Order: sequence, then structure tokens, then C-alpha cells
Amino acid sequence: MDNTEKLKTGTTTMGRSLPISTRHSIEICSLLRGKTSEQGRKILERVITKKSAVPYRKHMHGVGHRSGNMAAGRYPEKASSYILGVLKNAESNAQDKGLIAPFIIKEIVANQASRSWHYGRQKRRKTKRTHLKVVLEELKSAKEKVEAKSKKEK
Repeated sequence: MDNTEKLKTGTTTMGRSLPISTRHSIEICSLLRGKTSEQGRKILERVITKKSAVPYRKHMHGVGHRSGNMAAGRYPEKASSYILGVLKNAESNAQDKGLIAPFIIKEIVANQASRSWHYGRQKRRKTKRTHLKVVLEELKSAKEKVEAKSKKEK
């Protein structure tokens, strides 16, 4: 019953073996989770142009302070550009399924992928690879679910 409900109101998009750092991706995902897809796109574009930094809360060892309402932060341009591409792809998938914008980023998760050796005659170095999962949901249906829960509790 839950699976059919998810299919009607949301869509899942995967980015497999992206050549980006998993640590940077985790911090970006925690920043985007719960926001609308439009807000997420604007945040990522500002990070790419180095106008706003991503606050680092978990992987912050050796990371310098940034101006604004944060302590440690960085400008992960490469990871932001790949995540922006996956987010745009998720939006287009949702529109193809017939969902109506605006969308909320219900779930965005970065996981470590398999790490292969770098190609060529180099030192023993492995590549950085990350799997990314983005789940978008219609904003209207998310509001309806919250209202239904509150009615059941009362």
C-alpha cells in the first residue's frame, strides 16, 4: 500500500558512481534535505559561483571558518555541479510522471561507491566514487499527509 502511494506522489532518481567525494556529498545533502527543488537549485548555483558556502557539521576536521551563520564551511564546486545535474534530472523525471511542481526534496542520500584504481602508471591511488539517491515529492501531497496525520492523532 505504501509503495503505490509513493509512486503516485513522488519519484526517485539515482546517480551511480559519480566521480565526487562522498564527504562533500554528505554535507551538501544534509543542507538540501527538506527544501524545495527550486531552493536546492539556487543554493547549489550559489555554491558553484562561490557566493555562499556549505556548512560542514560532520566532516569538519581541518576546515576553516566561513562568513555567515556557520562555523566550518567549504565551496565544493565539483560535487555541487554533479548533484545539481542529478537534481535537475529528478525534476524532469517527476514532470514526465505527471507530477505538478513545486517539489520538495523528501530524501537525498550520498553513499560510498566501489573505489577502483586510477588508470595509468601512477602511485597506488583509488578513485573517489559516490552513489546519490534523490526522492522528490509534490509539495501539495506532503501537506496533505501532514494534515491527515494530525487529524488521526486528534
